[in-house]
Amino acid sequence: MRNINILSLLVSVFFVLVCNQTISAQAKKPTIMVVPSDVWCNENGYMRTYKNQGEIVKVPDYKRAFQENADLLLVISKINGLMADRGFPLKNLESEIKSLEAESAEDALITSKNGAEVAETPIDKLRKSAKADIVMQLTWKLNVAGPKKSVTFNLQGLDSYTNKQIATAAGTGSPSFSAEVPLLLEEAVLNHIDNFNASLQSHFDDLFANGREIKVRIKRFDSWASDLEKEYEGQELGLIIEDWMSSNTVKGRFSTTNATENLMLFEQVRIPLFDDNGNATDARRYMSKLQKFLQAAPYKIPVKLMTKGLGEVVLVLGDK
Repeated sequence: MRNINILSLLVSVFFVLVCNQTISAQAKKPTIMVVPSDVWCNENGYMRTYKNQGEIVKVPDYKRAFQENADLLLVISKINGLMADRGFPLKNLESEIKSLEAESAEDALITSKNGAEVAETPIDKLRKSAKADIVMQLTWKLNVAGPKKSVTFNLQGLDSYTNKQIATAAGTGSPSFSAEVPLLLEEAVLNHIDNFNASLQSHFDDLFANGREIKVRIKRFDSWASDLEKEYEGQELGLIIEDWMSSNTVKGRFSTTNATENLMLFEQVRIPLFDDNGNATDARRYMSKLQKFLQAAPYKIPVKLMTKGLGEVVLVLGDK
Protein backbone atom coordinates (compact mmCIF):
# COMPACT_ATOMS: atom_id res chain seq x y z
CA MET A 1 0.00 0.00 0.00
CA ARG A 2 2.87 2.34 0.83
CA ASN A 3 4.52 1.63 -2.53
CA ILE A 4 1.26 2.47 -4.29
CA ASN A 5 1.05 5.82 -2.43
CA ILE A 6 4.62 6.68 -3.35
CA LEU A 7 3.93 5.79 -6.98
CA SER A 8 0.80 7.95 -6.97
CA LEU A 9 2.77 10.84 -5.49
CA LEU A 10 5.47 10.53 -8.15
CA VAL A 11 2.85 10.46 -10.91
CA SER A 12 1.21 13.58 -9.47
CA VAL A 13 4.53 15.44 -9.27
CA PHE A 14 5.37 14.44 -12.84
CA PHE A 15 1.94 15.64 -14.02
CA VAL A 16 2.40 19.03 -12.32
CA LEU A 17 5.87 19.47 -13.85
CA VAL A 18 4.59 18.63 -17.32
CA CYS A 19 1.65 21.04 -16.96
CA ASN A 20 3.95 23.83 -15.77
CA GLN A 21 6.30 23.28 -18.68
CA THR A 22 3.38 23.29 -21.12
CA ILE A 23 1.97 26.52 -19.69
CA SER A 24 5.42 28.08 -19.79
CA ALA A 25 5.90 27.04 -23.41
CA GLN A 26 2.54 28.53 -24.34
CA ALA A 27 3.21 31.84 -22.57
CA LYS A 28 3.00 34.67 -25.06
CA LYS A 29 6.07 36.79 -25.63
CA PRO A 30 5.97 40.43 -26.75
CA THR A 31 6.72 41.02 -30.43
CA ILE A 32 9.66 43.39 -30.79
CA MET A 33 11.12 45.56 -33.51
CA VAL A 34 14.64 47.02 -33.19
CA VAL A 35 15.18 50.47 -34.72
CA PRO A 36 18.10 52.92 -34.67
CA SER A 37 17.27 55.87 -32.45
CA ASP A 38 16.56 59.34 -33.78
CA VAL A 39 19.79 60.51 -32.13
CA TRP A 40 21.88 57.92 -33.98
CA CYS A 41 20.16 58.72 -37.30
CA ASN A 42 20.68 62.45 -36.80
CA GLU A 43 24.35 62.12 -35.79
CA ASN A 44 25.03 59.95 -38.83
CA GLY A 45 23.13 62.10 -41.32
CA TYR A 46 20.15 59.80 -41.90
CA MET A 47 17.28 62.23 -41.43
CA ARG A 48 14.65 63.52 -43.83
CA THR A 49 12.76 66.79 -43.47
CA TYR A 50 9.25 67.83 -44.48
CA LYS A 51 6.85 70.63 -43.69
CA ASN A 52 3.98 70.07 -41.30
CA GLN A 53 1.68 73.11 -41.15
CA GLY A 54 4.62 75.39 -41.89
CA GLU A 55 6.95 73.79 -39.35
CA ILE A 56 10.05 71.87 -40.47
CA VAL A 57 9.98 68.34 -39.05
CA LYS A 58 12.83 65.84 -39.18
CA VAL A 59 12.20 62.08 -39.32
CA PRO A 60 14.64 59.16 -39.57
CA ASP A 61 15.45 57.98 -43.10
CA TYR A 62 15.72 54.27 -42.30
CA LYS A 63 15.85 53.19 -45.92
CA ARG A 64 18.95 55.24 -46.73
CA ALA A 65 20.58 54.21 -43.45
CA PHE A 66 20.26 50.53 -44.37
CA GLN A 67 21.49 51.16 -47.90
CA GLU A 68 24.55 53.15 -46.86
CA ASN A 69 25.60 51.91 -43.43
CA ALA A 70 26.72 48.27 -43.29
CA ASP A 71 27.30 48.48 -39.53
CA LEU A 72 23.60 49.27 -38.96
CA LEU A 73 22.46 46.09 -40.67
CA LEU A 74 25.02 43.98 -38.80
CA VAL A 75 24.31 45.61 -35.43
CA ILE A 76 20.53 45.16 -35.69
CA SER A 77 21.05 41.56 -36.84
CA LYS A 78 23.22 40.98 -33.78
CA ILE A 79 20.60 42.42 -31.40
CA ASN A 80 17.87 40.44 -33.18
CA GLY A 81 19.93 37.29 -32.63
CA LEU A 82 20.44 37.99 -28.93
CA MET A 83 16.71 38.53 -28.46
CA ALA A 84 15.71 35.50 -30.55
CA ASP A 85 18.06 33.29 -28.52
CA ARG A 86 16.04 34.29 -25.47
CA GLY A 87 12.70 33.44 -27.05
CA PHE A 88 11.51 36.91 -28.06
CA PRO A 89 9.90 37.06 -31.54
CA LEU A 90 11.17 39.93 -33.64
CA LYS A 91 10.02 41.89 -36.64
CA ASN A 92 12.73 42.88 -39.09
CA LEU A 93 12.88 46.63 -39.69
CA GLU A 94 14.41 46.39 -43.16
CA SER A 95 11.73 43.92 -44.30
CA GLU A 96 8.95 46.12 -42.95
CA ILE A 97 10.34 49.12 -44.83
CA LYS A 98 10.27 47.13 -48.07
CA SER A 99 6.68 46.11 -47.39
CA LEU A 100 5.70 49.72 -46.86
CA GLU A 101 7.41 50.76 -50.05
CA ALA A 102 5.49 48.14 -51.97
CA GLU A 103 2.29 49.84 -50.83
CA SER A 104 3.72 53.32 -51.40
CA ALA A 105 2.68 54.10 -47.83
CA GLU A 106 5.92 55.68 -46.73
CA ASP A 107 6.13 58.01 -49.74
CA ALA A 108 2.57 59.20 -49.12
CA LEU A 109 3.57 60.04 -45.57
CA ILE A 110 6.77 61.97 -45.92
CA THR A 111 6.82 63.61 -49.34
CA SER A 112 4.13 66.16 -48.59
CA LYS A 113 5.03 69.68 -49.79
CA ASN A 114 3.34 73.02 -49.25
CA GLY A 115 2.73 72.33 -45.55
CA ALA A 116 0.11 69.58 -45.81
CA GLU A 117 -0.56 67.87 -42.49
CA VAL A 118 1.02 64.49 -41.91
CA ALA A 119 -1.22 62.19 -39.91
CA GLU A 120 1.37 59.61 -38.92
CA THR A 121 5.13 59.51 -38.70
CA PRO A 122 7.15 56.79 -40.44
CA ILE A 123 7.79 54.99 -37.15
CA ASP A 124 4.04 54.96 -36.45
CA LYS A 125 3.47 53.45 -39.87
CA LEU A 126 6.18 50.87 -39.25
CA ARG A 127 4.71 49.92 -35.90
CA LYS A 128 1.26 49.54 -37.38
CA SER A 129 2.58 47.40 -40.23
CA ALA A 130 4.76 45.26 -37.98
CA LYS A 131 2.19 45.09 -35.17
CA ALA A 132 5.10 45.07 -32.74
CA ASP A 133 4.19 45.36 -29.07
CA ILE A 134 7.50 46.95 -28.17
CA VAL A 135 9.99 49.05 -30.12
CA MET A 136 13.62 48.84 -29.05
CA GLN A 137 15.49 52.07 -29.82
CA LEU A 138 19.20 51.49 -30.14
CA THR A 139 21.94 54.10 -29.89
CA TRP A 140 25.62 53.24 -29.99
CA LYS A 141 28.94 55.06 -30.33
CA LEU A 142 32.36 53.69 -31.14
CA ASN A 143 35.12 54.78 -28.75
CA VAL A 144 38.76 54.64 -29.89
CA ALA A 145 41.72 54.75 -27.47
CA GLY A 146 44.92 53.92 -29.30
CA PRO A 147 44.72 50.41 -30.75
CA LYS A 148 41.77 49.50 -28.53
CA LYS A 149 38.11 50.14 -29.20
CA SER A 150 34.91 49.92 -27.20
CA VAL A 151 31.23 50.62 -27.73
CA THR A 152 28.95 52.75 -25.58
CA PHE A 153 25.29 51.83 -26.08
CA ASN A 154 21.80 52.76 -24.94
CA LEU A 155 18.80 50.47 -25.40
CA GLN A 156 15.31 51.80 -24.74
CA GLY A 157 12.23 49.60 -24.75
CA LEU A 158 9.18 51.68 -25.70
CA ASP A 159 5.54 50.65 -25.61
CA SER A 160 4.38 51.02 -29.22
CA TYR A 161 1.04 52.58 -28.26
CA THR A 162 1.96 54.99 -25.48
CA ASN A 163 5.67 55.61 -26.25
CA LYS A 164 6.30 55.10 -22.54
CA GLN A 165 9.74 53.76 -21.71
CA ILE A 166 9.30 50.40 -20.06
CA ALA A 167 12.88 49.06 -20.08
CA THR A 168 16.35 50.48 -20.43
CA ALA A 169 19.92 49.28 -20.58
CA ALA A 170 23.06 51.35 -21.05
CA GLY A 171 26.76 50.88 -20.64
CA THR A 172 30.22 50.70 -22.19
CA GLY A 173 31.94 47.48 -23.09
CA SER A 174 35.51 46.58 -22.15
CA PRO A 175 38.20 47.92 -24.52
CA SER A 176 39.15 45.37 -27.15
CA PHE A 177 41.46 45.02 -30.12
CA SER A 178 38.45 43.83 -32.16
CA ALA A 179 37.63 46.13 -35.06
CA GLU A 180 34.12 44.78 -35.63
CA VAL A 181 31.40 46.99 -34.17
CA PRO A 182 28.76 44.20 -33.91
CA LEU A 183 31.11 42.08 -31.77
CA LEU A 184 32.00 45.03 -29.55
CA LEU A 185 28.30 45.81 -29.14
CA GLU A 186 27.47 42.20 -28.30
CA GLU A 187 30.15 42.19 -25.58
CA ALA A 188 28.80 45.45 -24.17
CA VAL A 189 25.15 44.35 -24.22
CA LEU A 190 25.49 40.80 -22.88
CA ASN A 191 25.81 41.88 -19.24
CA HIS A 192 22.54 43.82 -19.44
CA ILE A 193 20.31 41.96 -21.88
CA ASP A 194 18.68 39.51 -19.46
CA ASN A 195 17.55 42.20 -17.00
CA PHE A 196 16.35 44.26 -19.95
CA ASN A 197 14.34 41.33 -21.30
CA ALA A 198 12.88 40.65 -17.85
CA SER A 199 11.53 44.22 -17.80
CA LEU A 200 10.06 43.80 -21.29
CA GLN A 201 8.35 40.55 -20.30
CA SER A 202 7.01 42.05 -17.08
CA HIS A 203 5.45 44.93 -19.02
CA PHE A 204 3.97 42.54 -21.55
CA ASP A 205 2.55 40.35 -18.76
CA ASP A 206 0.83 43.46 -17.40
CA LEU A 207 -0.62 44.19 -20.86
CA PHE A 208 -1.81 40.61 -21.15
CA ALA A 209 -3.52 40.75 -17.74
CA ASN A 210 -4.78 44.34 -17.73
CA GLY A 211 -5.01 45.33 -21.39
CA ARG A 212 -3.20 47.69 -23.73
CA GLU A 213 -3.33 51.39 -22.86
CA ILE A 214 -4.76 53.89 -25.35
CA LYS A 215 -6.28 57.38 -25.35
CA VAL A 216 -9.74 58.25 -26.71
CA ARG A 217 -11.03 61.72 -27.62
CA ILE A 218 -14.69 62.48 -28.32
CA LYS A 219 -15.40 65.69 -30.23
CA ARG A 220 -18.31 67.20 -32.16
CA PHE A 221 -18.61 68.98 -35.49
CA ASP A 222 -19.88 72.51 -35.04
CA SER A 223 -22.50 71.79 -37.70
CA TRP A 224 -24.08 69.15 -35.45
CA ALA A 225 -27.22 70.55 -33.84
CA SER A 226 -26.78 68.43 -30.71
CA ASP A 227 -24.01 67.97 -28.12
CA LEU A 228 -22.75 65.57 -25.45
CA GLU A 229 -25.30 66.82 -22.92
CA LYS A 230 -28.28 65.71 -25.00
CA GLU A 231 -30.43 63.25 -23.04
CA TYR A 232 -31.57 59.84 -24.21
CA GLU A 233 -34.20 58.27 -21.97
CA GLY A 234 -33.22 60.63 -19.15
CA GLN A 235 -29.44 60.12 -19.38
CA GLU A 236 -26.89 62.48 -20.93
CA LEU A 237 -24.95 61.21 -23.94
CA GLY A 238 -21.64 61.81 -22.16
CA LEU A 239 -22.65 59.52 -19.30
CA ILE A 240 -23.89 56.91 -21.78
CA ILE A 241 -20.46 56.92 -23.42
CA GLU A 242 -18.81 56.58 -19.99
CA ASP A 243 -21.03 53.59 -19.24
CA TRP A 244 -19.98 52.02 -22.56
CA MET A 245 -16.33 52.54 -21.68
CA SER A 246 -16.85 50.93 -18.30
CA SER A 247 -18.46 47.85 -19.86
CA ASN A 248 -16.03 47.47 -22.76
CA THR A 249 -12.60 48.12 -21.24
CA VAL A 250 -10.49 45.51 -19.47
CA LYS A 251 -11.62 45.41 -15.85
CA GLY A 252 -13.44 48.71 -16.48
CA ARG A 253 -10.14 50.60 -16.39
CA PHE A 254 -10.09 54.13 -17.83
CA SER A 255 -9.90 57.72 -16.62
CA THR A 256 -12.21 60.54 -17.69
CA THR A 257 -9.80 63.48 -17.86
CA ASN A 258 -12.17 66.03 -19.38
CA ALA A 259 -15.90 66.17 -20.08
CA THR A 260 -17.89 69.10 -21.46
CA GLU A 261 -20.82 69.51 -23.83
CA ASN A 262 -18.37 69.63 -26.74
CA LEU A 263 -15.62 67.13 -25.93
CA MET A 264 -14.54 64.25 -23.74
CA LEU A 265 -11.06 62.88 -23.10
CA PHE A 266 -10.45 59.38 -21.82
CA GLU A 267 -6.92 58.38 -20.82
CA GLN A 268 -5.39 55.13 -19.56
CA VAL A 269 -8.08 53.28 -21.50
CA ARG A 270 -7.30 49.56 -21.34
CA ILE A 271 -8.33 47.40 -24.31
CA PRO A 272 -7.68 43.66 -24.75
CA LEU A 273 -4.32 42.68 -26.21
CA PHE A 274 -5.95 39.96 -28.33
CA ASP A 275 -9.44 39.39 -29.67
CA ASP A 276 -11.48 36.20 -29.24
CA ASN A 277 -9.67 34.62 -32.18
CA GLY A 278 -6.22 35.28 -30.75
CA ASN A 279 -5.43 38.12 -33.18
CA ALA A 280 -3.67 41.24 -31.96
CA THR A 281 -6.10 44.07 -31.19
CA ASP A 282 -5.42 47.63 -32.34
CA ALA A 283 -6.95 50.85 -31.07
CA ARG A 284 -8.78 51.82 -34.24
CA ARG A 285 -10.48 48.49 -34.78
CA TYR A 286 -11.47 48.15 -31.14
CA MET A 287 -12.92 51.64 -30.80
CA SER A 288 -14.91 51.16 -34.01
CA LYS A 289 -17.24 49.28 -31.65
CA LEU A 290 -18.05 52.58 -29.93
CA GLN A 291 -18.53 54.18 -33.35
CA LYS A 292 -21.08 51.50 -34.31
CA PHE A 293 -22.76 51.78 -30.90
CA LEU A 294 -23.38 55.51 -31.38
CA GLN A 295 -24.48 55.09 -34.99
CA ALA A 296 -27.11 52.52 -34.03
CA ALA A 297 -30.57 53.18 -32.59
CA PRO A 298 -31.64 54.96 -30.50
CA TYR A 299 -28.76 57.44 -30.98
CA LYS A 300 -28.23 57.28 -34.76
CA ILE A 301 -25.35 59.75 -34.57
CA PRO A 302 -22.99 60.00 -37.57
CA VAL A 303 -19.45 59.40 -36.28
CA LYS A 304 -16.11 59.99 -37.98
CA LEU A 305 -13.30 57.81 -36.57
CA MET A 306 -9.66 58.89 -36.90
CA THR A 307 -6.37 57.80 -35.39
CA LYS A 308 -3.39 59.82 -34.21
CA GLY A 309 -0.38 57.55 -34.18
CA LEU A 310 -1.00 54.12 -32.76
CA GLY A 311 -2.38 54.85 -29.33
CA GLU A 312 -4.91 57.63 -29.80
CA VAL A 313 -8.37 57.43 -31.35
CA VAL A 314 -10.54 60.46 -32.14
CA LEU A 315 -14.31 60.13 -32.68
CA VAL A 316 -16.00 63.24 -34.05
CA LEU A 317 -19.79 63.27 -33.67
CA GLY A 318 -22.34 64.75 -36.03
CA ASP A 319 -20.93 64.03 -39.50
CA LYS A 320 -18.53 61.79 -41.45
